[in-house]
Amino acid sequence: LHPRRPNTRLFSPKITKMMKLAIAALLAGSAAAFAPASQKASSSALSMGFESELGAQPPLGLFDPLGMLADADQDRFDRLRYVELKHGRICQLAFLGNIITRAGVHLPGDIDYSGTSFDSIGNGWAAISGDNAIPSGGVLQIIAFIGFLEIGVMKDVTGEGEFPGDFRNGYIDFGWDSFSEETKLQKRAIELNNGRAAQMGILGLMVHEQLGGSIPLVGEM
Repeated sequence: LHPRRPNTRLFSPKITKMMKLAIAALLAGSAAAFAPASQKASSSALSMGFESELGAQPPLGLFDPLGMLADADQDRFDRLRYVELKHGRICQLAFLGNIITRAGVHLPGDIDYSGTSFDSIGNGWAAISGDNAIPSGGVLQIIAFIGFLEIGVMKDVTGEGEFPGDFRNGYIDFGWDSFSEETKLQKRAIELNNGRAAQMGILGLMVHEQLGGSIPLVGEM
């Protein structure tokens, strides 16, 4: 008999594929976000004036290493900005949810009628796959709810949006119309930068979850 070789693979094929898709999504969502301001205006993107758009901020400026803005018009830029904002918002929720549950904060009660408590659900990827995952019925409900939001809520339904990602639809305001134009730009820039940071943050958590160990503020992975 020959001794069985130890499994030296760090990630399973499923996890590896998931991480590759996540990295690709982050690159696609934020490739047009920022870059060295000294970069020469060698593409039509600069000639279109995108270097002055919100998000092309000091000290980096405009960044388009994949040429996604080459020969792009304003509609193309707005579409990419819309995607970047959406990715950023999703990642902010994902990162916040990750660190909150890892801190031991859970909803009270049970997630189903069989007595599966919310605090028994695993953290991170373990909440989707594994012995302590959310019941399949719950996962389907989450997917259905996200689909409903995507199709009918989280979009410019009325056509009144002032900028890409404006989903107020005439009834969600929170004092936005009372702000000056300078304040509006500042708040939009803050959201954009927070979204970019969250994209890198949740990707970092996904990687560290597979590596194991402990990281500050988050704890054991």
